[in-house]
Amino acid sequence: MTEQALGVCYYPEHWPEEMWDEDAQRMASAGLTWVRIGEFAWSRLEPAPGGLEFDWLDRAIDVLGRAGLRVVLGTPTATPPRWMLDRHPDMLAHDAEGRPRRFGARRHYCFSHEGYRAECRRIVTLLGDRYGRHPHIHAWQIDNEYGCHDTTLSYSPAARAAFRDWCARRYQSPEALNRAWGNVFWSMEYDEFDQIDLPNLTVTEPNPAHVMAFRRFSSDQVVAFNRAQVDVLRVRTDAPLIHNYMGRELAFDHFTVGADLDVASWDSYPIGFLSDRIAATTAHKRRYLRQGDPDMQALHHDLYRAVGRGRWWVMEQQPGPVNWAPHNPAPLPGMARLWAWEAFAHGAEAVLYFRWRQAPFAQEQHHAGLLRPDSADAPGLAEAAQVARELAEGLAGATAPGQAALIWDYAAAWAWETQPQGADFDYFRLLHAAYRALRRLGLNVDIVPPDTADLSPWPLVVAPGLATLSGPFLTALSRHDGVALLGPRTGAKTEEMAIPVPLPPALPGLDATVALVESLPPGVTVPLEGGGALAHWVERLEGTAEAVRRTEDGAPALVRAGGLHYLAGWPDDDTFRDILRDLAGAAGIETAEMPEGVRRRDTATHRFWFNYGPEPVDCDGRTLPPAGVAWEAL
Repeated sequence: MTEQALGVCYYPEHWPEEMWDEDAQRMASAGLTWVRIGEFAWSRLEPAPGGLEFDWLDRAIDVLGRAGLRVVLGTPTATPPRWMLDRHPDMLAHDAEGRPRRFGARRHYCFSHEGYRAECRRIVTLLGDRYGRHPHIHAWQIDNEYGCHDTTLSYSPAARAAFRDWCARRYQSPEALNRAWGNVFWSMEYDEFDQIDLPNLTVTEPNPAHVMAFRRFSSDQVVAFNRAQVDVLRVRTDAPLIHNYMGRELAFDHFTVGADLDVASWDSYPIGFLSDRIAATTAHKRRYLRQGDPDMQALHHDLYRAVGRGRWWVMEQQPGPVNWAPHNPAPLPGMARLWAWEAFAHGAEAVLYFRWRQAPFAQEQHHAGLLRPDSADAPGLAEAAQVARELAEGLAGATAPGQAALIWDYAAAWAWETQPQGADFDYFRLLHAAYRALRRLGLNVDIVPPDTADLSPWPLVVAPGLATLSGPFLTALSRHDGVALLGPRTGAKTEEMAIPVPLPPALPGLDATVALVESLPPGVTVPLEGGGALAHWVERLEGTAEAVRRTEDGAPALVRAGGLHYLAGWPDDDTFRDILRDLAGAAGIETAEMPEGVRRRDTATHRFWFNYGPEPVDCDGRTLPPAGVAWEAL
């Protein structure tokens, strides 16, 4: 297990050079050992085309390294300088309305633009040549937050040309594409690939197969863009290569991007996410206003542990109010500590707070750091220092394996966004609901990609909403001797967004067919016998599979054949928990009833408890204060 440590994000180019040494010494005194720099610095590294100015970065790295800090150097490709647009005026991404994005913020590039991709290879080559073997550079971050600000999907001329080429390679002939997409419908057939446009600005909704192909293409473009920089750095450094993904970002396949990297990281902003990225009741958002949702961070910890194949970080951790959510309250005292410890309990190698000093200028002026703009301590600094002292006691270590596997499929997210059939059918929301139910039972959960070929490590497998079932997954499922829960909407689409025949879910050994589906508006539910209800989505099943749960009108709601179960709807939260409690028991897994807002996580050596609630809670013979963290040796 790699040593677990704290760090911070720092921008030496923002501050007078005479401040650098004091900043570095204060970081080290607080127990921070990692520092990320450089990911937005292209205009200072190359103020004019070919006019390189790396001396200041040399000095900054030396100052930080002399203080004992390990440097993560970012490639600056998320923020091309203004002169880049003069050189490549067509490099800008276009939005779905066909409007080009403009200079004046960040991420103003299209992944498909070959000229800009070549510029990225050039600057990364220069950085790799200069710093690839530098003794203070211990890791590299490639670009920054792929997909942020809705930038994965681009409707630019460059994207259109690249999409046509992608379609030609995938389908080989227009006739094959027409068959795959069902273009006979509405006379949408093409005679040649150059007739194909991007699926925007159509009179009504575009063909869902066209949209799904564009989504796959767009994800592939992110993979190719990332790989171009990986290929440059691999031959120039032995330090690990990392990207910092985002929360609730589903527009590209993170597993495929991560396959080219050494470590996955993500940027954790719990309070901002609660306000901005979670579908929840007003009461829930009010209760967790200053703490964040109890399961949002943990869900991403487990996701990126999977994307990184066991190696993962938090590259940016919120320490105070952010600036970008609709409302930006301050964290409850203790939460900056709790968030870090929850990450370490899930196996994080490093947690870096964003940022060292709050910027008094530009777009993020109101985004808190560990220091105020006047360099006085902000509240998060003392909590970070406390975590550093506690880490020195060796409490976390490797996380324990999960008792349950949750299957995560980016293509399913694209499918249900393309054709939701119900305005509030959201794949991430469904995954979050399943994960929350498992966490309320006190379980460790592992996220597993959809093409896994071996499910034997997990006695319980949960796979909601998988639009298409891969061959490896079906084989693994047939060999699994534990308990599995699939549905709703399992196997409901082919890869080309058609309804398959035989009708879904078409699971081997399970005689159940979805004969009818209906989506329900908010406030409408289908009650179940014995209590609970289905909401959002309900399926009517035919077949002889044993009914475990039924609706009040007698229709099967949960059916099974041996350990394989199919859920014909979206249960409310308590019903989801109750179903999974029963299935966990059938799988021989011991569960616990966690108090409201309390979650636990086992490592190889300790059991941790986290209180997200705003009041003290008694749990397992101890009292957890608000924002409280407790642990005991196993």
